Amino acid sequence: MSYSLETLKKLPKMVVFDLDYTLWPFWVDTHVDPPFHKNSSGKVEDMRGKLIKYYPESPKVLEFLSSHKIGISVASRTGEVDGAEQLIKLFGWNNYFQNKQIYPGSKDKHFKRISEATKVGLEDMVFFDDEQRNIVDLEKLGVVCILVKNGMTVKVLMEGLKKFDTLRT
Repeated sequence: MSYSLETLKKLPKMVVFDLDYTLWPFWVDTHVDPPFHKNSSGKVEDMRGKLIKYYPESPKVLEFLSSHKIGISVASRTGEVDGAEQLIKLFGWNNYFQNKQIYPGSKDKHFKRISEATKVGLEDMVFFDDEQRNIVDLEKLGVVCILVKNGMTVKVLMEGLKKFDTLRT
């Protein structure tokens, strides 16, 4: 399935993702056991040897945004900062992210820091998260938000980009 941005008049300057249950199907602070490493076959495992996987289309989503020169950042309130950073590195995703805000605390603070660091206004961002409370908080700040119900897919990404276009043109 191929997707096109040709029908959209306005694109966001930055797409921000939560991590847990958005880019990967677990809570990094409770469902897996850091530290993480690659096994002899190149698969990512936790300290107990459990295979750690992201949602199947997460890399496609990141590649799509990157290929269209749309900025990408992370906003995660996990307490397992080192584990989250380790997984991003092991999955080969570090090059995609312009900014990472990974620490306990409010998403409001995460977004204000992303905006300051990247010089992108909140009104030029789209946020994908699996928690409704975060969506409610950030919509109050003017961020276009998409509730992710079953992990990131290219289809969910396109729905978010279309929503941004509709609200901003």
